[in-house]
Amino acid sequence: MKSIFQKIIVGLVLLPFTALADWGLNLTRGATTISNEIYDLHMLSLWIVTIIGIVVFGIMFWSIFHHRKSKGVKPATFSHSTTVEVIWTIIPLAIIISLAVPATSLLIKMHDTSEAQITLKATGYQWKWKYDYLDEDLTIYSALDEKSSEASQRDSGINPMEVDNYLLDVDNLIVLPINTKIRILTTANDVIHAWWVPALGWKRDAIPGFINDNWAVIEKPGIYRGQCAEICGKGHGYMPIVVKAVPMDEYKIWVAEMKAEQEAKKNTSGMVLTMEELMTKGETVYKAQCLMCHQANGQGLKGAFPALAGSPMATEPAQRLGHIKQILNGKGIMPAYGEQLSDVEIAAVTTYERNAWGNDTGDIVQAKEVAEARTKK
Repeated sequence: MKSIFQKIIVGLVLLPFTALADWGLNLTRGATTISNEIYDLHMLSLWIVTIIGIVVFGIMFWSIFHHRKSKGVKPATFSHSTTVEVIWTIIPLAIIISLAVPATSLLIKMHDTSEAQITLKATGYQWKWKYDYLDEDLTIYSALDEKSSEASQRDSGINPMEVDNYLLDVDNLIVLPINTKIRILTTANDVIHAWWVPALGWKRDAIPGFINDNWAVIEKPGIYRGQCAEICGKGHGYMPIVVKAVPMDEYKIWVAEMKAEQEAKKNTSGMVLTMEELMTKGETVYKAQCLMCHQANGQGLKGAFPALAGSPMATEPAQRLGHIKQILNGKGIMPAYGEQLSDVEIAAVTTYERNAWGNDTGDIVQAKEVAEARTKK
């Protein structure tokens, strides 16, 4: 009996250390000031409850074994003890205060977004993220990467387990500087989403019509992955977040490159491509933007997303302008791509949809036609 009691005590003592093992049972420290403070508070709480558990269960088991009937112990006749009641009121109160003070201080600190050096606005869409670097006049759309998107299709023949970072990689990651206070605003364009990167130490709901904010100081370079943490429809599990943290000088170079690329996209209306070039580019755009709903074979999902293969929209000459405008402006649950894609990208994906999966219309849509469609009501 004594041996069993000793094993129980040893197990309780070692409990915090097992939580630190590679079992995934404990929190990780993360990569930001806040995430480290959250971790420290968590460990403080864990040690306190562990000690409480050892003391309480130790006394309980000692009492059970020491006062067992086989030893001839007679039960006490007292009904209460004022001293004991005062003690077990004061001690828990002191413990609660010792935890409440640092927890409250940390909560206040988490919501203090003042003196931020960079402001990033994250807007949730079904099912992608739009990022606005408000200090840089830079906008980036980030969606599930092509490999994960293809592997997620029915009958794709691709084993998701063989895809690196399956459902956790994107086509356009965001870059943020280290050792810099970054204010992150979260909102949504359609339904409620939630922006969550565990290494940053927090998540924030992204609600249409509202803006929530938080901040982060990333302390070390690296790639940090996250996901939408609010069920937002069919593609909820397909809108990952990837943050790349780099030194400030690398961040400035990246911003300059992205702004140049963004500016170049604004001037594509004069580009003229061959059918082959349009089909190649269009397939790339389709896989990145349309494949999740309309599927790789263009058949869509019955009752949810219409088929493009053989549809009047993608085959009839009279629907050509309507096809372009629907991609530009969206319709129903289909988002508008006018802001996300350049004229040449919309021209390419329209051409692709009108000639893939047996549609074979022979239509070639050029960027100039898309630019003109933008101005038509």
